[in-house]
Amino acid sequence: MTKTSWSRFSNLALACLFVLAVASVPAAAVSVGDSDVTSDAEVGSQVTATVTLNELYQNPTLESWSLAGSTELTDVTWTVSYYDQTGARVSQESFDGQSFSGAEIATADGTSEVEVRVTGTVPQVQEYSYEPAQSFVVMDLQQTREGGSTNDIDNWTATHYTQESREARNAIADAETAVSQVNSQEADRSLRNAIEAYNGEEFTLAIDLANQAQEQAQQTQQSNQLMQYALYGVGALVVIGLVVGGFLYWRSQQQGHDKLG
Repeated sequence: MTKTSWSRFSNLALACLFVLAVASVPAAAVSVGDSDVTSDAEVGSQVTATVTLNELYQNPTLESWSLAGSTELTDVTWTVSYYDQTGARVSQESFDGQSFSGAEIATADGTSEVEVRVTGTVPQVQEYSYEPAQSFVVMDLQQTREGGSTNDIDNWTATHYTQESREARNAIADAETAVSQVNSQEADRSLRNAIEAYNGEEFTLAIDLANQAQEQAQQTQQSNQLMQYALYGVGALVVIGLVVGGFLYWRSQQQGHDKLG
């Protein structure tokens, strides 16, 4: 094979690899428009999340498909509303339970946009974690095509908390800020213990340890400031001593000159 032939072959091979790589990337199912989903919520409270879907038939090109959804909220009600190109609502469906399927979306029905709304109760926290914060699935939507293949559209999560866990998290966050500004092994240790207590759901202990870490950090900062002020004072005394010594030496030299005169 000549050099020119080899170059053409290499370029062709690279082009083929590029096409295969692009083809292997899964296409986005549906475009997500506006969304109103909470980022955090208290356990036991009721929340509502709303997501709008558009460009319903483009990726991939379809004339009809089925929408499914799931959530970790409890006591759940789903509402799926269908809108035409003018923005008018043409139909609406409701589903109960933590998951639903079979919401049919088709060009023949004139559907141009779909709004999915879920209302439910924020679930209990199964396992607490300071970092990353414990979270739950608010809404997870999928597109199901004829033949059973499924594409994930998108999912939305939120952190959940109790009043006690939120107070402990806030105390630890305040302590982190204070500890980060000093070099104190004692404060670092108290902070780590506070986080361990939080992860073990011992929130009162976590608050006490976090406050202790913050106090230790503040004490270290105050000690550092006092030390700095002391060094400034010593430096000032040295400067004053040098000035006074220099002045006295100058006076002694002046007096010596007068005696010689």
